[in-house]
Amino acid sequence: MTKALILDSRIAASILRLFFHDCFVNGCDASILLDDTATFTGEKNAAPNGRSVRGFEVVDTIKSLVEASCSGVVSCADILALAARDGVVLQGGQSWTVPLGRRDARTASQSAANSQLPAPSSNLSTLISVFSAKGFTAAEMTVLSGAHTIGQAGCENFRNRIYNQTNIDPAFAITRRANCPSNTGSGDRNLAPLDVQTPTRFENTYFQNLVDQRGLLNSDQVLFNDGSQDAVVQTYSQNNARFLADFAAAMVKMGNLSPAPGTVTEIRRNCRMTN
Repeated sequence: MTKALILDSRIAASILRLFFHDCFVNGCDASILLDDTATFTGEKNAAPNGRSVRGFEVVDTIKSLVEASCSGVVSCADILALAARDGVVLQGGQSWTVPLGRRDARTASQSAANSQLPAPSSNLSTLISVFSAKGFTAAEMTVLSGAHTIGQAGCENFRNRIYNQTNIDPAFAITRRANCPSNTGSGDRNLAPLDVQTPTRFENTYFQNLVDQRGLLNSDQVLFNDGSQDAVVQTYSQNNARFLADFAAAMVKMGNLSPAPGTVTEIRRNCRMTN
């Protein structure tokens, strides 16, 4: 991960997102890493993933090195969990102990990815509901959203917010419009930092931005919009140590999301395909 970050400052955020999108669909089983086959359509090209998930090559590199040392012992799911943790730490976050022993899925589900992952346009009630379905409280949902203190988003995901919403700092909206045309289809892939102040530092400026109405995505700003999570956001905006500690605890909980009982799993030798 250290070498990967030297080559690509976005990779910690990308691996963290990859881990989240894996765990929220049938548990942390590396199903998101599987390529499509003749027998199933995988998760890579689901709507929440197809044009945005990245970092597969980094996982492949780690896996090849691990396999050369101890073949068939360490799962792709465990590698992804560890890489996500290490990326956060390398960008200033707090470390946590990653429980190990995950196994890898032998199939994947595009339909589950489409239905179970929250969208950038989600409102607060939807976010609370989606995370509740996975066993998380509203406060845990809010602290996990703090992952957006690193990384970037494409124009297509925040266009409506910067042109049509009123709960946004005017100067911030004008700045973002410079790289995101108003007409659909133009500049859709143009990127903007989720945290404009410190996009490669894992700390609480994300929450400070929300207080200042500078959340980039609708799903960010709804956390601080005269709703149930305002006090949580205020707390994290003022207490970086509390945010980092609570985020680490929530990540352990997320990493414990498991496939349904009876699911057939294995330890894949290639993260892109079953053995």
